[in-house]
Amino acid sequence: MISLADLKARIERGELSPDTAVAQSLEAIRARESAVGAFVCRDENARAQTTGPLRGIAVGIKDIIDTADFPTEMGSQIYRGHRPRGDAPVVMALKRAGATIIGKTTTTAFAANDPTATLNPHNGAHTPGGSSSGSAAAVGGGMIPLALGTQTGGSVIRPASFCGVAAIKPSYRLLPTIGVKCFSWTLDTVGLFGAGVRDVALGLAAMTNRPDLAVPTGVAAPRIGVVTQAFAGAPEASGAEALQKAARAAGQAGATVRELAMPDVIAEAWRIHPVIQDFEAHQSFAWEYGQNYDAMPPLLRGRLDESKDGTPADYDAALDVAARARQALAAVFDEVDVLITLSAPGAAPQGLSSTGDPRYNRLWTLMGVPCVNVPTLVAEGGLPVGVTVVAPFGADARALATGSFVEAAIAK
Repeated sequence: MISLADLKARIERGELSPDTAVAQSLEAIRARESAVGAFVCRDENARAQTTGPLRGIAVGIKDIIDTADFPTEMGSQIYRGHRPRGDAPVVMALKRAGATIIGKTTTTAFAANDPTATLNPHNGAHTPGGSSSGSAAAVGGGMIPLALGTQTGGSVIRPASFCGVAAIKPSYRLLPTIGVKCFSWTLDTVGLFGAGVRDVALGLAAMTNRPDLAVPTGVAAPRIGVVTQAFAGAPEASGAEALQKAARAAGQAGATVRELAMPDVIAEAWRIHPVIQDFEAHQSFAWEYGQNYDAMPPLLRGRLDESKDGTPADYDAALDVAARARQALAAVFDEVDVLITLSAPGAAPQGLSSTGDPRYNRLWTLMGVPCVNVPTLVAEGGLPVGVTVVAPFGADARALATGSFVEAAIAK
């Protein structure tokens, strides 16, 4: 994979020109794209900017995020050829930081359930995950050093786990979602993919102009709570092994590690996540579902068919549960600095009929807290499996620093 941190350091030392760095990404895309299918479109003549902390960094943008220079088709025939007049704020943030937008990456239709044709870069017989399929696969396949995705259930952390890359789903609204096709305004979150935790930290720091998000040279040993999310069901063997391996490695590196039970309201919040998501989806997709029903992607259309009887009372009650669960979770962090939990049930499922199960991700999306995927082990078939580091709301720097600590501990 291409390390953003390594490219940035070499460019700043004068060992590599920004244009050469972008050209290397273009060459890597030409070499791997036919086997992975991570891009919807790309700029074969992309050139680097000459200033900014991300100069020379080629970035892929998930195709539900508006771009003025590329179509934004959202994985749906309804928006075939759709060309926004302007860039989404997150795209402009990258450009202001000097990044080169090299193309649009594949997304499941409307970032929902209907899979793309993108293949897992480590084993083409398996899914890369979704809905940010192309962004995770492009970074995992060594084509680009940074990509944007979005998460409403588990669409950043899960594909990162499946594709063996680091990723952050930041605190809710750290990155604006204006110019991103809305699924659920309570849940939608823009996230980043990179080769390692320090890479996504540098990308996020540059985008937000928050240098404190970059991982410091030395990271203090944290207090870690291990959360199995038993209310979400048992994981597969590889998922359980990844969590055990990460916890063991962190403990050996000096962290205080212990298993934590979650308050009952946390399990209830996990249960009601779909109530909020689907109620808001009916409003977000009112035009598509009402005026273009037959052209809607079939899995999303079926999901909306099944949930159309949701009531405002159900929705309001779910929001109340979520609010109480956020308060309970904040109290949990009085005992530990971060949590470590599962990023996915296990390795990527075989075939492209499913993008995998988000059941271990959706709680944290609803809680709005920062989550970092840390690649942890390689399972049978060369398939990666990661774990998630979760920090309190607003403590994105802590999530990234601890993610880097765990990453280094696993590497030892």
